[in-house]
Amino acid sequence: MRKLGLIGGMGWYSTELYYARINKQVVKRTNGTCNAPMLIESLNFCDIGRANSEQEWNHVADVLTASAKRLEQAGATAIVIGANSMHKVYDQIAAEVSVPVLHIADAVGAKMKAAGVQSAALLGTANVMAESWYRQRLVKHGVTLLPAEIDDVQDIDRIVYEELMLGQVKRESERKLKTIITEIDQEGIKAVVLGCTELCMIVDTKANVLPIYDSTEIHADAGVEWILGEAA
Repeated sequence: MRKLGLIGGMGWYSTELYYARINKQVVKRTNGTCNAPMLIESLNFCDIGRANSEQEWNHVADVLTASAKRLEQAGATAIVIGANSMHKVYDQIAAEVSVPVLHIADAVGAKMKAAGVQSAALLGTANVMAESWYRQRLVKHGVTLLPAEIDDVQDIDRIVYEELMLGQVKRESERKLKTIITEIDQEGIKAVVLGCTELCMIVDTKANVLPIYDSTEIHADAGVEWILGEAA
């Protein structure tokens, strides 16, 4: 099996989800005989969280690039970044290492294309929902995206940074996400993308009015495919 590098700590709750999902899937697909060979760099979110200016994002790129290089030097044959928002600097990171960096939106887009999904709503932090860099990556896989509603952007961004990143799961926020997804369904959209690795903490991905594409689970599974030699 190939060794996978995970850049985590953004926040650590989703890093835990990645680690558990990858190992459970490897165990399952090897009939309980193997664990996942992994290297993890757990970063301090305080150093890179909620960047807004170009200068701050340049700092984020520097921190994540240094992390990716350390993982490569330690023997990682591919790298995953355990945060949707940090893929804003994906191109800078991927250009500085010689091993593949598995893009989270490409993993989600490929899964949706295989399922024949043509329209979806994207939920996540403000820079994922409202900016073009993530949305364009999904659109390349043939998915038409519902325009972001500013009120939803603000509500979800607050829930992620003020609650989920702190490990807080509140019933009020669960109800809010359920309401948003119900309204999306009423607009005739066929699926929802959880474009934040913490949102699965408050959204039931298996029992909802619409198919839910959880970026955390899908990205982790892409890592499993790499480990098992099923991805180029």
